[in-house]
Amino acid sequence: MTVESTAGARKAPGAAKKAAARGSTKTSGSTKTRGARAARNAPAKPEIVQLLTPEGKRVSHPEYSIDLTSDELRGLYRDMVLTRRFDGEAAALQRQGELGLWASLLGQEAAQIGSGRALRDDDYVFPTYREHGVAWCRGVDPLNLCGMFRGVNHGGWDPNQNNFHLYTIVIGSQTLHATGYAMGVQKDGADSAVIAYFGDGASSQGDVNEAFTFAAVYNAPVIFFCQNNQWAISEPTDRQTRVPLYQRAGGFGFPGVRVDGNDVLAVMAVTRAALEHVRSGNGPMLIEAFTYRMGAHTTSDDPTRYRHDSDLAAWRLKDPITRLRTHLTDLDAADQAFFDAVEKESDALAKRVREGVRSMPDPGAMEMFEHIYADGHALVDEERAAFAEYQSSFVDSEGH
Repeated sequence: MTVESTAGARKAPGAAKKAAARGSTKTSGSTKTRGARAARNAPAKPEIVQLLTPEGKRVSHPEYSIDLTSDELRGLYRDMVLTRRFDGEAAALQRQGELGLWASLLGQEAAQIGSGRALRDDDYVFPTYREHGVAWCRGVDPLNLCGMFRGVNHGGWDPNQNNFHLYTIVIGSQTLHATGYAMGVQKDGADSAVIAYFGDGASSQGDVNEAFTFAAVYNAPVIFFCQNNQWAISEPTDRQTRVPLYQRAGGFGFPGVRVDGNDVLAVMAVTRAALEHVRSGNGPMLIEAFTYRMGAHTTSDDPTRYRHDSDLAAWRLKDPITRLRTHLTDLDAADQAFFDAVEKESDALAKRVREGVRSMPDPGAMEMFEHIYADGHALVDEERAAFAEYQSSFVDSEGH
């Protein structure tokens, strides 16, 4: 502003006030306009499917329902308790130096057991590295899971024996594998379904979004099961997405639903419905299991650096095992003898895992060259020979 214009401004304070008032009016109006526009563009309020409240009370839902026998309810409780006990034992073994790493599922038992028990034997599962509960449902020995994290095998189970693929460490890539497999199932004319598990962090990966695109365009019979445990390592969900994750499915042209991930009954009901949806030729579906990661991302993580104890306290009140136990008690479907028996069985499982891990033999040095190519490969043969020659250059315990 020049000296002359400054002087002019000083001579007309009334004009300045009027101009300020007009600017204030315009600002207020534009603010209101922006506010109205933001309200119109705001995401719809999330809807969540729940059949069992945190207090263990049964509630109904207009679209999803389930009717289980007392034996089935007790079976779900047993699955969750044993899975949690095994998971806790594996975490303890890592702290003792017996495993290189462990990714705990603590707090996510209902999401995994509910969905895992909804599957048929001919359905195919593509997991990440945390689906210990689903692995349990598919009959994979917990010791095989521990073997991978101990570094003595690359998984240790035949994926086709249990229709449970090997754990995938690369974030999100298994969704593409699942989509391709589902497209193959479709071409074979089978009525089996495919389910891919991933976390909220993986939903930001390009692979997951590409899988959504291909699955939608080709109408693939695949369920995308997102366990939203609120944290992608240390990044909260609200830093990854503006809308609830299940609403993303609409942008790709297929339905999505959010379910209480700590409600094993609701998870099973929603997964069953989704399986029927994809088997009937209706294309893919996204399930967002809204849960919470009660432990660390892995044993190399320290969650106290980025989240509050108050969050944990709030989610402990929503514990999936406690709420089902309350429900069983209210129904007179289980007594103390049953709960004691399950606890005793879980201790026996923990002991078997503990002893089994500590007695695992180390693999031979040359085994890393095996099972790479089905028919062998000249370069691998060359590397094997060079490594064998290198190994032979060392002196053994007897001085040879």
